[in-house]
Amino acid sequence: MRYIIIGAGAVGGAVGGRLAEAGQEVVLVGRGPHRAALAEGGLRLRVPEGELTLRLPVVAGPGELGPLRADDVLVLAVKTQDSEAALQTWGPAPVEGGGTAAERLPLLCAQNGVESRRLALRRFRQVYGVCVWLPSTHVEAGVVSAPCAPLTGILHLGRHPHGTDDTVRRIAADLEKAHFEAPVVPDVARWQYAKLLSNLGNAVEAVSGPVDGPVAEALLARVRAEGTAALDAAGIGYVSAEEQRAVRGDKVTLVPLDGAPRGGGSSWQSLSRGVGTIEADYLNGEIALLGRLHGVPTPLNELLQHLANTFARERRVPGSLPVAELVRLAEEAEAAAG
Repeated sequence: MRYIIIGAGAVGGAVGGRLAEAGQEVVLVGRGPHRAALAEGGLRLRVPEGELTLRLPVVAGPGELGPLRADDVLVLAVKTQDSEAALQTWGPAPVEGGGTAAERLPLLCAQNGVESRRLALRRFRQVYGVCVWLPSTHVEAGVVSAPCAPLTGILHLGRHPHGTDDTVRRIAADLEKAHFEAPVVPDVARWQYAKLLSNLGNAVEAVSGPVDGPVAEALLARVRAEGTAALDAAGIGYVSAEEQRAVRGDKVTLVPLDGAPRGGGSSWQSLSRGVGTIEADYLNGEIALLGRLHGVPTPLNELLQHLANTFARERRVPGSLPVAELVRLAEEAEAAAG
């Protein structure tokens, strides 16, 4: 199978780079300065073993590839706010032998949140969810850091809305050869919703910096409590923290990389790169949506959604809102919600 990585940033670059290192055929899809750097100097993938330079085909869209192959696997790894445009671009792409990508090819949604798989299923017949547990960083054009060992990440896979098949098992086998653990599960949504709860802190980190100390930790606990209340009210199941710890253990442990500081998570990286958008609508905003649908107040997640979007739109420096000020705003939001 050939893997087409739509969005070769932190997650896509790490997955695509590791697959290519393991001998798989990989095409990277990028844009702007990152695409130019990938085409000129290759993907520089910084991992605990050192820096790998992987010279791979790089395109901006399907038109540069010609007809797609029947054995292609599309890996959607853009931020969710960019999913719709990517799906519109790749869905109608012709495939050798007839038909389109949406009709014939498997699409993996390797992203935070849960919305992209729903968007994809409107167009693609074969949609697979991926619960991405893969600490990685992309803040410099052409460079991706994946600083974990002994595994680069753990990627739970399954069909959307549920089930498994031979295709996802073949994909998992390729990932298992490429420094990943890739459990195939019939209920991947449970893992993705659990990851959603953990990602609710992305906005806290993005606007106020690392969640260190009892004040920030207490705020994050309240943010996640809103999330669990909304999921419970909606009747949505999610994997417990204990089950997650049992599966992950110490398999994905951060290792300091020379010249490649971790920085922050995906939302922090979006602000750091000044791209003008952020994924908060599909993380904290997902909880706000569920809260409105099921009568659960979610003032903290609504606040974080608003602040993260404001920071992105105004291209503010990540971490520049003091934690004390964020806590004050949170207390006001809670008081107003009653």
